[in-house]
Amino acid sequence: MTLAPSPARVPASARLRQHPIIAVLRASAATDYDPVVDALAENGVRSIELTLSTSGTFEHLPALLTRVGDDVEVGIGTIVTVRQAEFAIAAGAHYLVTPIVNLDVIALAVREGIPVFPGGLTPTELYGAWAAGATAVKIFPAETVGPQYGSHLRGPFPDLEFVPSGGIGLEDIPRWLNAGALAVSLGGPLVGDALKGGSLVALAERAQRVTSLAADALAQR
Repeated sequence: MTLAPSPARVPASARLRQHPIIAVLRASAATDYDPVVDALAENGVRSIELTLSTSGTFEHLPALLTRVGDDVEVGIGTIVTVRQAEFAIAAGAHYLVTPIVNLDVIALAVREGIPVFPGGLTPTELYGAWAAGATAVKIFPAETVGPQYGSHLRGPFPDLEFVPSGGIGLEDIPRWLNAGALAVSLGGPLVGDALKGGSLVALAERAQRVTSLAADALAQR
């Protein structure tokens, strides 16, 4: 069965397709984002997901968008309600990420013309989100199923776009991209302790490594 693309579906950005790494940031306060985002952007990471578990994320987003300019797209994650999605859009988020399938959030994003990546795990959840107009579905938590799961999903759903998130190590990047992932979402294994005052030099080295791994995987497709 081939899924007919929704005419209202907002496509993923060309930037994300070319640089398929999403760095997920969770901090004690939103102002802690700045040096970490700088290090990531300077070393090839072009997509940043800020999480609502961090205090002040909505308020700090406009300043952060000015800081990174056109080089990096910044989205808001951990969205579970329409109200949160509305705040994120108003603050200027480039995309929305959810840990669940909330059809109302997907519908809002489609109406507003903003990419949305809803999270699910089962084929029923993931297909339901895709059919509702998701830009790509987020396989979450991806650690529980592994890259082969993406390949299995492409059997009945060959057009489905997906982004794995949750418990993915750096060495897993090529395997997920080779399984057909649009991008790979990375938290701790990439960010490490940088948001708690850890080495930005080490962060830069990890960022360079993940971008190199991703580029090599894309070149082999």
